[in-house]
Amino acid sequence: MHFINRSHQNPASFLLIGIPGLEANHFWIAFPFCSMYAMAVLGNMVVLLVVRSEPSLHQPMYLFLCMLSMIDLVISTSTVPKLLAIFWTNAAEIAFEACATQMFFIHGFSAVESGILLAMAFDRYLAICRPLHYGSLLPPEAVAKLGAAAVFRGLGLMTPLTCLLARLNYCSRVIAHSYCEHMAVVKLACGGTKPNNIYGITAATLVVGTDSIFIAVSYALILRAVLALSSKEARAKTFGTCGSHLGVILLFYTPGLFSFYTQRFGQHVPRHVHILLADLYLVVPPMLNPIIYGIKTKQIRDGAIRLLKRGAVES
Repeated sequence: MHFINRSHQNPASFLLIGIPGLEANHFWIAFPFCSMYAMAVLGNMVVLLVVRSEPSLHQPMYLFLCMLSMIDLVISTSTVPKLLAIFWTNAAEIAFEACATQMFFIHGFSAVESGILLAMAFDRYLAICRPLHYGSLLPPEAVAKLGAAAVFRGLGLMTPLTCLLARLNYCSRVIAHSYCEHMAVVKLACGGTKPNNIYGITAATLVVGTDSIFIAVSYALILRAVLALSSKEARAKTFGTCGSHLGVILLFYTPGLFSFYTQRFGQHVPRHVHILLADLYLVVPPMLNPIIYGIKTKQIRDGAIRLLKRGAVES
């Protein structure tokens, strides 16, 4: 990346060792990762194509879902192809600039995804608690602004994190991880890593803490509004719509927080368990998000079926 000004003290490249302790099983571990990645790409591409081809789905909820799909494609593609190369061909070497770029995309777009999940919670709050004003409060231009704000905040916060790598003196070039995770790289430095540690944990806690608090408030207000509905059918429908979103939120935050804090404080967690969970965190949510929304959202499901039938007719 152009903002990395690599000095003579930085190594030309790093070596990613994959999953420490499970090197003998790398070849076989790669197969489920390859399958999950293929499903993630296929599922998210289907969501994007369905929303694009159905004018009736050009609404805030589905536009945010498209943003989520694009982010998931970026995050998984930034990680899995290199991971498969390590597991199948032992292509462990990664250039310093490529490592910094991978770190920027993984951490930056994870922060962007957190912002999009918050925007989706706000969308559901307006749709359920302020239905009469929903269209005026969240027009298409507001959706675009919320998406842009999530991108600028996420990438803006993670840019200094990546730039701070260039100031470190590295005593080793062997990263005990499958990808260039921030703390895994910082641990290779000889000293002077306090700014990296402080900024990393502050930025992550700020993003996750702020977003999770606002998401919790949004859903507390939604729950209160839903329980006030007189119709059981309306309550069930609303719970179904919000349930899929809550499932995606838990799928994103729970393993992410576990991986983040284990890297810093979880000395008693076996390293291979932590690395394996960190790898799964970057491929399982992108794979499951389209499935969750596809099953729970009738419009997406019907649109996918129409898309498949159209493809079959044209072929």
